[in-house]
Amino acid sequence: VGCRSCEAACNTVNQLPPPETSFKDLAVLDRKRRTTPAEYTVVNRFDAAGEGSKPIYSKNQCNHCLEPACASACFVKAFSKSEEGAVVYDASVCVGCRYCMIACPFEIPTYEYDKALTPRVMKCTFCYERVQNENKLPGCAEICPVEAITFGRRSDLLTVAHDRIKKNPGRYIDHVYGEKEVGGTSWMYLSAVPFEKLGFVTLPEKPMPRLAETIQHSLFAYMWSPIVLFGMLGGVMWASKDKSDRAGNGKEGGSS
Repeated sequence: VGCRSCEAACNTVNQLPPPETSFKDLAVLDRKRRTTPAEYTVVNRFDAAGEGSKPIYSKNQCNHCLEPACASACFVKAFSKSEEGAVVYDASVCVGCRYCMIACPFEIPTYEYDKALTPRVMKCTFCYERVQNENKLPGCAEICPVEAITFGRRSDLLTVAHDRIKKNPGRYIDHVYGEKEVGGTSWMYLSAVPFEKLGFVTLPEKPMPRLAETIQHSLFAYMWSPIVLFGMLGGVMWASKDKSDRAGNGKEGGSS
């Protein structure tokens, strides 16, 4: 319903800075927003169901991929996928390369550019510590007044999702977003309209790390092919020769 209660709960649970605009101010829904270092989740409004219809609200946050591209791209293993579903981040080993931001197909991770000495990559935590240590629901799922968010085992949620679609074909399109996209995600969605109308990106079913590995292997094979290798060595030899010539010319000039 666009109440933004999930945003407020996320802010509290993760001890994020207070927002510039109150969570009760729904004027922010007049513009499309994306996550920021201080906002792990944002709700956007779409008039996608046709003129005269009620607006549709969509919550946006890290989708916690089953095979996360951010973790695959991170060479220091600052990101890891937990058995419980959360993609967790260890700032103590992060080197700030921001490859995770480039790799994420959903363009979710953000960076604390304003913190020169201790910048971190910021995104939804799935309330991992809260779920694990306190046996509580994620803040957004607990606070939602209309139960738009359901938390549980992924297999159980898929059963619930497909059951809802089957029983309410006029209410939902036959697509669970996140069931198969990029190998599947831990955040999944049901919708009354095609997801493209809600700003969702159309993605392949193949996990992004596998696609990236295919590209990397192709590039590696190309870079070390005989022709390219010869070209690289030729360039090194030419540079060395040019450097020697310049050095020789310098000696001759100096002695005269």
